[in-house]
Parts: sequence; C-alpha cells; structure tokens
Amino acid sequence: MATPLETTSSSWQDSIYRQREELARMLQGPLALLATKCAPAWADREALNRLLLEGYSSIPYCTYLYTLSTNGVQISDNIGANGIVDGHFGRNRSQRPYMKEEMPAWGFLLSDAYISLAAHRPSLTALQVIVSESGTLGYLGADFDLRGLPVTSALYQEPNIWRQVKGDPAIRGGLFQSTRTESPMDRNMPQALSILEELLTERGIFQCQIHFSSSQAVIWTLDDPLRYRILDSEALTDPDICLLYPIRQYPDDAAIPRTQIPKILEGMRSLRLVDTNIYLRTASINLFNGMLSLTFSCDGSHYMRYDEFLGKGPVFWSGTAA
Repeated sequence: MATPLETTSSSWQDSIYRQREELARMLQGPLALLATKCAPAWADREALNRLLLEGYSSIPYCTYLYTLSTNGVQISDNIGANGIVDGHFGRNRSQRPYMKEEMPAWGFLLSDAYISLAAHRPSLTALQVIVSESGTLGYLGADFDLRGLPVTSALYQEPNIWRQVKGDPAIRGGLFQSTRTESPMDRNMPQALSILEELLTERGIFQCQIHFSSSQAVIWTLDDPLRYRILDSEALTDPDICLLYPIRQYPDDAAIPRTQIPKILEGMRSLRLVDTNIYLRTASINLFNGMLSLTFSCDGSHYMRYDEFLGKGPVFWSGTAA
C-alpha cells in the first residue's frame, strides 16, 4: 500500500475520494453504536451529555460531539476533549453546510470540508441518524478539524495532460491595443538562453521559471530545493553566474532528456518573437515531471508535456495554421 509520501497517477479528486472513504469506514461504526445509546435519553439534556462524555473517546480524532433535532437545533451541549463546552445548547445549525447535504439512505453522512465558524479552519462533520421505534429522532454530530485527521491516501501526481487556463479577461479584451516591447532579455536572448541551458543541464537546476518581459529567471537547485534564487537581467548576460553552481550530474530520473533542453529553450525563444500582439511572457521547465508552462500576452496559460510542446511550431501558437 502506498504511504502518504508516495505518489500515484490518480488525480487530486481521486485521492480525496479515497481519503474520505477511509475516514468514513473509521467513523461509521463508533458513531452508529453511540447513536443507539442516545435514543433512550433523547428528551434529557443531562443524560445525553453523560452519554456523549462516555462515548467521546470512542470517536477517533473528534473535536466536538453533540446531538441535533431533525430541524437542526442542538439539544445537547458540545462535548470536547476537556468535557462539556458551554454556549451551544439550543444552537440552530440548520444553515451549516453539513445540514444542507442530502443524508444517504443508510443514515450516515461524512460532509464535504468547509470552513469552521469559530476557528476559521478547514473542517468536516459526520452525522449519524438517531432512530427509535417511533421513527427518526435527530442526529448525532461529530466535528473534525482537518489538521487533526490522518492522511491515509497517497499523494497524487500532477497529471501530464495538456491544460489551458484562461487569464484576466481585461487583458484579453485589450490584447490588440498593445504590442510587445523589447526587453533587455530580448536584446541578449542567445546569451541568456545559453546560460539557462548550462544551468539546467550541467549545474543542478531542476526547475526554471523564465520571465521574458521582465528579464529575469527564478531557479530551484537540487542542492537547495526548498529555496528559489532570482537571476536578474545582469546575471542572465554574465556567464560567470554559472561559477556559483557546482557541476552536477543530470538527474537519471528526469522526465525530460538532457538533449531536449536546448530545443525547448529555442522553442520558447520562437514563441517570444512569433507575433507582436500574441507572444510568450513567461515560461517554466520542470525536469522531473516533464512539464512546461507557457503564459502568453493574452494572459492565457498552457501546461503541457515537453514532447507535445516540441511537436508544435510557432505557426501553431500564432493561430495561422491551416
């Protein structure tokens, strides 16, 4: 079984589904058992408080326990790790997100996550229907702070499908009223790209974000991956900058072959110059996930595999293809 630190090829939605499924399996049994004990004491606030106090430790990772009438009004106090929490008896929870979700036929609901009112933190609530011979009495509620819940699903891997994200509509609306202005990086493009190629292929840089319009690059190194470094226009015209980064073997597990880095950079240069209205503003390369990002003057962004990018030419991006 994958650990939380491993990755899978599933989407983040798939990982959330598996996480919620595991939490539901963990919580449904203990809540159902406690709910059956609450039914005989339904009209007695103090008796309900005692039952919730006794059963609190049986609900793993719980922040608060309480009981609600069918119309969402609280008929017990909140029960927390330190005992009874005053101020919640009679509270109307009918408008809270978890009360607006449809209760499944089996009588147990694990809500979608929401932001809590008191702590303003991501939380979720489990509701268990409480029934008697006469019918449904109400609900047993259990609140959970997401910080206190275990992560049981594997860390998802970012999908490598081509995705396009539209940007600011105000920028798109004025696209043809503005044209590309030559930046210092544009004037020294061959030098700048040669430096970036050296850093990516020989000097342990595994991610690079290139800002063509503002003439800077942001880089991340294998030796210090948690911190970024900014190369301004002066650094991008001075090959001496490479002396600051020791020679490192190109990663064996890189998804982008070393030989493709010059082609990728040249392709980005072409997109920078392909058109005066629609042109590349920023781009990024990540060696390990094999993905590139491209943000154009229309503020639209593309995320795509490096080989898909290399399979397209400037004509495709300019929109003049047949």
